[in-house]
Amino acid sequence: MNNATEILIIDDEPQIRKLLEITLQSHSYKVRQAATAKEGILAAANHPPDLILLDIGLPDDNGQNVLVQLREWYSRPIMMLSVQSDESNIVKALDNGADDYLTKPFRTGELLARIRAVLRKHLAENETTLLNFGSLSIDLVARTVKKDQEILKLTATEYKLLLLFAKNEGKVLTHHYLLKQIWGMGYLEQSQYLRVFVAQLRKKIEADANNPTYILTESGVGYRFMGEKS
Repeated sequence: MNNATEILIIDDEPQIRKLLEITLQSHSYKVRQAATAKEGILAAANHPPDLILLDIGLPDDNGQNVLVQLREWYSRPIMMLSVQSDESNIVKALDNGADDYLTKPFRTGELLARIRAVLRKHLAENETTLLNFGSLSIDLVARTVKKDQEILKLTATEYKLLLLFAKNEGKVLTHHYLLKQIWGMGYLEQSQYLRVFVAQLRKKIEADANNPTYILTESGVGYRFMGEKS
């Protein structure tokens, strides 16, 4: 697993970044670094890593705020690093979507063990190969979508969009989140792309595209995918 795993370190302390880089690279992880919140968010958006190590004490923003921003679109593991060991900060980070919280100074053995644990958990959660939503099914291996047992002809973008919806069933996905995930940072203001592809997708998977039951519009915010798994 390590050979293909890339970790982004967002921490303003050069010594900590260097220590983490040496430790992680010695265990075959790929490493990228960012010293500020702005640099970290940009790095994560342009090339999403497999895991983020995020420091709470950043010079240009609080790590808790960065965590909230990242969780608007980034679904992979995030581990918080901080000198703050009080329970309220730990609970807040976990509530904001952190997968784990490690207090500085930490032992490298513990860090590596926790990284392995959150990566295993994330992998297990994404091991499902078939998603079923009533008459609609998605085969993740064959990359096919069926409705009433008949294969639907979806474009690559339509399939990617549907899969993103299905893997986040019941969650409201914002316009920005969807645009970042499907088209990238350069399309954040191109909401017409999203409207066109959602409309096309609805025509193919909904019984009535004008009264959708799978892809619901959350006015002014984004969309929510609903479908009771069979």
